Amino acid sequence: MTQRPHRASRSGPAGGGFALAAVLMAAALGASLGGCGTTGVTGVSGVSPTTDSEDNQLAASPANIASLTAVVQNNPNDPQAYNMRGSVFGQAGRNADALADFNKAIGLDPNYAQAYGNRGLIQRKTGKLDLALADYNKALTLDQNYAAAYLGRGIVYRLKKQPFDAFKDFNKAIAIRPDNGEAYYNRGLLYQSQKQHQFAIDDFSTAIGLTQNQAEPYIARGLSYMAVNDFKAAAGDLDDAVSAEPQSLQAWTTRAFAYERLGDKEKAAGSYARALNINKDHEPAKQGFARVGGKMGQTYQTF
Repeated sequence: MTQRPHRASRSGPAGGGFALAAVLMAAALGASLGGCGTTGVTGVSGVSPTTDSEDNQLAASPANIASLTAVVQNNPNDPQAYNMRGSVFGQAGRNADALADFNKAIGLDPNYAQAYGNRGLIQRKTGKLDLALADYNKALTLDQNYAAAYLGRGIVYRLKKQPFDAFKDFNKAIAIRPDNGEAYYNRGLLYQSQKQHQFAIDDFSTAIGLTQNQAEPYIARGLSYMAVNDFKAAAGDLDDAVSAEPQSLQAWTTRAFAYERLGDKEKAAGSYARALNINKDHEPAKQGFARVGGKMGQTYQTF
């Protein structure tokens, strides 16, 4: 579950990190997942819903970038124009371009809280945690109700292994925006890291209820279920994870381990096979496939 930059309003708390702007909106497509996995064979029957990766590709399309560049050229003194284009660059992984646009937006309006928050996100994504922390602090000085900045700063604190500060920020983000699934997910990760798995499961459950087609909270909840030895519940979550994101290496590998622990070698082998289709050199999948007696080229029932 990836926090995205925020593009729209310059006032009030920012929205959740999943929706693309209207000009970038993708049509949702139905999904069906194939029932068998075979080593050496890739592909899934049916059409998958758009994922974060696909949305980012849509955002980074030449037409969209050209359109946003035209907005910037027509409004060279509008910080919102740079903030919006920078947000799209950030989604597309063009971090240097995003940083340049957020710097320009801040230069035009030093009190632009969202531009600081978005720049903080890029700094965090590129591992510059101290710079990210400074930007989030500035954003929150300018807007004390900026939920996305509390979330982003909480993630920085979690990465810096400051769990108490992270916990306070996640709680604040949830208090301001109780519909933000990312905040519950990240607080759940914090609980999980502290081995408080029931609290983690509760937060992941809330995140799942607030988001759609996101594998990460299902994977995370599945891991906490496994930590408390509920492998049946874990397998159910990981079924949902691979359905949401059929190309998730982590989802297939973790699902395989859950079914292995349940004694279902057929589904375990099929899941390890799917993981190996995604990355044939993934060592945990290779080892697991061998443990359950998997054979290259054989077809296994995955569901």
